[in-house]
Amino acid sequence: MILLSIIIPCFNESKSLPILVKNFANKLKRNDIELIIIDNGSKDSTNKILSNLKKKYVFLKSIKIKNNIGYGNGILQGLKKAKGEYLSWTHADLQTDPYDVILGFEKYKNKLSPNIFIKGLRKKRHFTDVIFTIGMSFFETIILKKFLWDINAQPNIFHKTFFNKMTDIPLDFSFDLFFYINAKERDLNIYRFPVIFHERKFGFSHWNTNFKNKMKFIKRTIKYSFQLKKKL
Repeated sequence: MILLSIIIPCFNESKSLPILVKNFANKLKRNDIELIIIDNGSKDSTNKILSNLKKKYVFLKSIKIKNNIGYGNGILQGLKKAKGEYLSWTHADLQTDPYDVILGFEKYKNKLSPNIFIKGLRKKRHFTDVIFTIGMSFFETIILKKFLWDINAQPNIFHKTFFNKMTDIPLDFSFDLFFYINAKERDLNIYRFPVIFHERKFGFSHWNTNFKNKMKFIKRTIKYSFQLKKKL
């Protein structure tokens, strides 16, 4: 029986994957947790590297998505295939330790229930990113009338019954906001725990590259937030 499924979407993160999977192999000494890595339309050698890693690590599963239609879609396809009683996702870029998922899960193991939502809280980030997060947190809190903080923090952990109730799930970067606000709306018990946020080891962000791209992200988020407000 799988207790926890960990979904990790990746787009052109081939250099990070061997380190990421080895990290789990060194610490994952149990057979009730599955790791599912999503190749979300990568154009580098991600698919080949995942194939080789699966031969070495029996706990690793992967899903290949031919065309990347959004960050959220990558996670969603993994959640649909997951067998765990509890579901989670985090990132592949190594800015946070992927093992934080298990640490957070273990931290609240005495509180586990279908009514729980566990979410990281990023620490030691760059000053400009902190300012951006504060601004977006205040905006979302005012618009959606629920206190929301560090919305895109990883990891996210919840019971499968919560996921099964979700409809109209966004397929882009609004994915984190959607699940967080729905956890609030459904009065789930939300627990936050600190995770250290590191500099990228490889590659670069596919949206947070310059001021122009950040503004596009903000505009998309604002537009979706008003749409979400109407639905809620």
